[in-house]
Amino acid sequence: MDSKKLALLCRKLAENKKAENTVILDVRKLSSVTDYFVVVSGNNEPHLRAIVNEIADKLRDEYHMRPRAVDGDVRTAWQVMDYFDVIVHVMRSDVREKYDLESLWGDAPRVGSRAGRKTRAASS
Repeated sequence: MDSKKLALLCRKLAENKKAENTVILDVRKLSSVTDYFVVVSGNNEPHLRAIVNEIADKLRDEYHMRPRAVDGDVRTAWQVMDYFDVIVHVMRSDVREKYDLESLWGDAPRVGSRAGRKTRAASS
């Protein structure tokens, strides 16, 4: 699966569990580490856990993909799942606001914004 399709799939899986403010950043021209960041928010530990489990379980069971690395956990309010070409950031809303990855990577184009979905771009 190419990296863009994987990023879009990660967004879909996160949204299956009602992830909020889902954004995909295309960092191919800005980073040699990965192609895309998928950044999503959850409300609390159970919500974050549900999002992380949905992504990890479906990618493992249906696509035979496992993250190369996982950092943090839901108790830290920020978990990073590294699928090599796609890095997924699952963050509690207050932590996401504090670290503001979208501004840090402000030069990165956003991929496939969905009309009707609340995003940081729409609320800025």
